[in-house]
Amino acid sequence: MDRERFESLVATAVSGLPEEFREKLENVDVVVAREPTRRQMAAVGLKRGETLLGLYEGVPLTRRGQHYGMVVPDKISIFQKPIEAKCRYDRAIVAEVQRVVRHEIAHHFGISDARLAQLEKDEE
Repeated sequence: MDRERFESLVATAVSGLPEEFREKLENVDVVVAREPTRRQMAAVGLKRGETLLGLYEGVPLTRRGQHYGMVVPDKISIFQKPIEAKCRYDRAIVAEVQRVVRHEIAHHFGISDARLAQLEKDEE
């Protein structure tokens, strides 16, 4: 899939979030990258050959105090190559992009990977 189409899928996933979540995404950059950097992989404890589909880098809303301000934007990276490698069809890529975007935005709201895994399990 070309980069422009993939970026459009990410933008659609963000704009498709409920308004109450979108309005709390101030000072958050959502970007598409081809794949994670070594630094990003190391930051989450992954080694070469392991997969990272998306990454939230920032201070979750639940950990911000009254003196939080004047900081660089939080960053959500969505990694195109690993998502494409996981999915066989365009329809699967669309669904996975939506899932990864929601997952990383949930981290912005302070929801842990363990809690997200439980929520996903409950949905099945």
